[in-house]
Amino acid sequence: MKSKILLIGVDGLNLDTALEHSPTLRKLRSDSYFAPLTIDPPTWSGPSWSTLLTGTTHQQHGVLDNSFVGHKLLHHPDLLSRAFYQDQSTTTFAAAGWPPLVDPIGHGPVIHERREQAKALRHRVLVRDGETYGYTQVDAEIAAAAFYAISQHGPDVSFIYFCGVDEAGHAFGAIGPEYSGAIARIDAYLDNLLQAVRARASEDEPWLVVITTDHGHIDEGGHGGDSAKERASFVVAHGVGRENPKWPEQFEPHELVSLLLAERA
Repeated sequence: MKSKILLIGVDGLNLDTALEHSPTLRKLRSDSYFAPLTIDPPTWSGPSWSTLLTGTTHQQHGVLDNSFVGHKLLHHPDLLSRAFYQDQSTTTFAAAGWPPLVDPIGHGPVIHERREQAKALRHRVLVRDGETYGYTQVDAEIAAAAFYAISQHGPDVSFIYFCGVDEAGHAFGAIGPEYSGAIARIDAYLDNLLQAVRARASEDEPWLVVITTDHGHIDEGGHGGDSAKERASFVVAHGVGRENPKWPEQFEPHELVSLLLAERA
């Protein structure tokens, strides 16, 4: 039985801090498959998400910073696109407030537009602009739209992205109340999305919920370098209506897509 995949990306999340302020993630960490990931530098969102979402290295996809200049993303389809090409009955959904991930007008997008599937209602994308309007507001809109999509439509493969934690880290540092408060807000969104999945899931409709991040933050806030904190990421994978996956104890960030696609084979 193919599993529905819900991949949740939380930008700029330091796991140790998250485990203190996110009871949802803390419980998932203990009840699920878990593996640490080490992100290749430069630890910017553009290169890191491109690797995590396309299953290719920085050198292959050509995204070396957040300008996306010279990228080769057209030649390296994302997880949602690859799932559709693998089985053209697949429905996909993406929602993000950082435009390069999903907005066809701009630097990317990492998630391919796929107009024909969009017109056929097999591919839905929600684009918001947290850079302009702030991620506190935009993440809330993303969470509400994702809850509705999962509850009402149950897409086969989804990517949901939150950036408020990273925004707080840049503005206030990664050890203060603003950063932990942003984590608490995202925790509520994670809990709601899990409730939506649990309301649908069964042996006939198994789900795999996966959470990851693109990089960490140094204490004073910021990233891009090659320190252990900046390169630290993780994968939590939780089965609902099925067992947790039996993935390797460790793997490289670009291998995540292949592991997820194997759950759809």
